[in-house]
Amino acid sequence: MVDLDPTRPERNELPDEQDHAVQGTGGLVDSEFADVAVTVDTLANGPRLRLEDRRTGRVRFLDALEVETIIWLPDGHLTQLLDPSADRWRDA
Repeated sequence: MVDLDPTRPERNELPDEQDHAVQGTGGLVDSEFADVAVTVDTLANGPRLRLEDRRTGRVRFLDALEVETIIWLPDGHLTQLLDPSADRWRDA
């Protein structure tokens, strides 16, 4: 993962491919609403993010295109994705 540090601009550059394609590197992202483990998975054709909901064990993999799509989503679309009643809390 890219470690952004405003006091060290040289660390804000994107790492080369060998730096970011390390199996198992990542961290935890949590709040009162979610608890997610983020790791880099290199077992597929290329590096991708492995996201695990630590409360349910559900796992999703995102490749670079999918992550970039999230970055470029307009705020309104992202808000729709964040609505848990849309998919998360529906009866199966």
